[in-house]
Parts: sequence; structure tokens; C-alpha cells
Amino acid sequence: MIARGDDLLARIEPRPTGTPDIGFGVYVHWPFCAQKCPYCDFNSHVRHGGVDEAAFLAAIRKELAANARLTPGRTVTSVFFGGGTPSLMAPGTVGAVLEAIAGHWAVADDAEITLEANPSSVEASRFRGYRDAGVNRVSLGVQALNDPDLKFLGRLHDVDQALGAVKLARDTFPRLSFDLIYARPGQSVEAWSAELRQAIGYAADHLSLYQLTIEPDTAFARLHEAGKLIVPDADEAAALYEATQEITAAAGLPAYEISNHAAPGAESQHNLLYWRYGEYIGVGAGAHGRIVLGPKGERLATVTERNPETWAARAVENGNAVIEVESIFGETAGDEMLLMGLRLTEGIDIARYQAIAGRRFDEKRIADLLHHGMIEVLPSGRIRTTPSGAFVLDAVVADLAA
Repeated sequence: MIARGDDLLARIEPRPTGTPDIGFGVYVHWPFCAQKCPYCDFNSHVRHGGVDEAAFLAAIRKELAANARLTPGRTVTSVFFGGGTPSLMAPGTVGAVLEAIAGHWAVADDAEITLEANPSSVEASRFRGYRDAGVNRVSLGVQALNDPDLKFLGRLHDVDQALGAVKLARDTFPRLSFDLIYARPGQSVEAWSAELRQAIGYAADHLSLYQLTIEPDTAFARLHEAGKLIVPDADEAAALYEATQEITAAAGLPAYEISNHAAPGAESQHNLLYWRYGEYIGVGAGAHGRIVLGPKGERLATVTERNPETWAARAVENGNAVIEVESIFGETAGDEMLLMGLRLTEGIDIARYQAIAGRRFDEKRIADLLHHGMIEVLPSGRIRTTPSGAFVLDAVVADLAA
């Protein structure tokens, strides 16, 4: 059931359950960018007249308080500042958000605090400010390591700026990750392999490597529909994906999730929280949350207002800007768990799936997927996709969920 109204959270009764074995996360969405990238379908906006950070901070504080009422007794294990471009925020704003979080919940001593940053919006003083505020992990949107492709992707930085930002991040933060986009038009396996090996030379212990996809309602979608942008076909994309897995594994950065690679122990704890179907709140314009409110894993899915200014006004006036809540339980929750958990190389725990979904897997479908090499059952009792299954994940999930 989906509900909409003025203050939907006021009707919800708090319960001290959660997912303490997996963790509890806080996602903070900063929806502003210096420029909208042509491939991006995230809730990001450009405000050439500037942003009233004090007003948005006040709204974030309101939403944190509203979510804290529903989640008593939790311990925050991760905080993620996403966007948009959170590195456009003043370090003092980031620090104030972290102080507000610590005022509502206990924060684990080893909590992972991540901030996304673009190479074009960083400088030494800001990075030191973020570190002093409590950020201990940065994720850089590098996206490519050649200037023509950076221009094609709409990025405001060049390769020299990107590598300078990587070095600065390595010198400032205990942990670093950066993103690259591959399967770009005309990109060969040989060219991508060389670029990836170059990236690994600069990476610390984590890389996020995403295939370029054409998302609806983006500038790239319009070009693609007009026949002016041609991306690699399925066979070419599969070859690029296979090369990615082989090169990263050989370099000690194997995939732990379809698009994420890390040295053992350096995985993103916040993203693992999502993929392991843990509990997290989402504050900021267009943020999503999953709050556990029942002993069998029933979840309250929350969605906030997408327009930044409308979101801020609504949050200050109502105490939160949640515009949609949905109770997720049974097979619907099980389907979500499958969709998230089968992205991981560790797979999912079958017993936990059955407890959340209230159903068992169809043995004939399991046997068929095993026969075709799409999944494997581990000695621990977990189930995961094979490399072939991971490449057609949606089909595997649909088969298991049927």
C-alpha cells in the first residue's frame, strides 16, 4: 500500500528493531551540481544564482529529527553524502549535518563517512575541512582518463585535474574510491583495458566501474533516439565487462558487486548496507529510505519531494518532506532482497530470504538456473549468480521471484 499526504511519518509508530547485524545508515542527498551531465538521470539541479546552504541545512536537520523518532536505539554504522555534488557544500555544512546525526543516534567508532566529490570542485582547504568535519572516505567522479571522453561525458574537469584530485584525496583521507564509465561509443576492449590498468595504478583500494547506459529523459537519450549516439552492442558490452573482471581481479581488486571492485576489507560499507538489505534513512530532496518496523523485516519505504526548494520548504513546515510511504513485506520484500543481494559476489542467505519473503524458492527453477550455469549454491547455504548470471541479473531475479 502506498500512502500520500502532508505528514506521513506522524502516523507511523516507532519500533526498536532494525538490522543490527547488518547496520544502520544515513543517506544525505545534496541535489545541486555545477552542470548537468548528459548521461545523468539522478535528482540533480543547477542553480546559477547560488544555494542558501543555511536553509537546506535547517531542512536536513528537521528530516533527521523526524526519522530519529522512528528509529530509536539504532547505532549509525555509515553516512553517505550523495548527489548531485556534495563537494559543493561548505565543510561547515557537512560538519553540522554530522553533528545533528550524532545528536540523534549513537555513532559507531568505526562508522564509514563518505562524501562524493567531483574533481572540478575540490581544493586542498575544502578536503582538509571535510576531513576535520569527520569524513573518512571520499568517492571521486573521475569517469574517464582521456580528455575527449571527459568532454563527451559533460565533465568540467580534465585528466590532470582528475589525477590531482585523486592524489589530494589519497593524501587527506584514510579511504578513497573513484568512478569510471566504460562502454563508451567506439571504445574497444584494448583501449578500455589500457585505461583501466592506468586507473588501477592510481587507485588505493576501491574502484566503481559502470557501463554507460542510456537513461530515459537525459540528453544522451535524445541523441540516441535521433541516431546520433551509438553505444556498444550486447556482445561488445559483454567483452568489455569480462575484460573488466579479469583485469581488476588480477590487480587484487576483485568485484564484490557487479560494478564495484575492492581489495579485501575495503568494500564500501554503506553500499553493502543497501545490497545486504539493511536499514537506512534518506534525507534531502528525492531521497529514499528503508526503515524496518516489524519483527519479520517489514519495511517502511520512504520517498521525499524531488524539487529542492519545495523539499526544503515542506521539511521546515511539516518536519519532513516525505511525500510517499509504502509498507513492504512478504514477497515484495523478498523480491527487493533478491534484486539487491544477488548483485553481490557473496550472494544471499537462503534462510534469511525465506524468513523475509515468507516463501521458499521453487526447486524446479533453482535446478533450471543451476543447469544453465546462471547461479550456484555455496557450501555455506548461500546462493549467488555466476559471472554469466550476473550479466543477465534482471532475468535471473525474475525467474527466482516467480
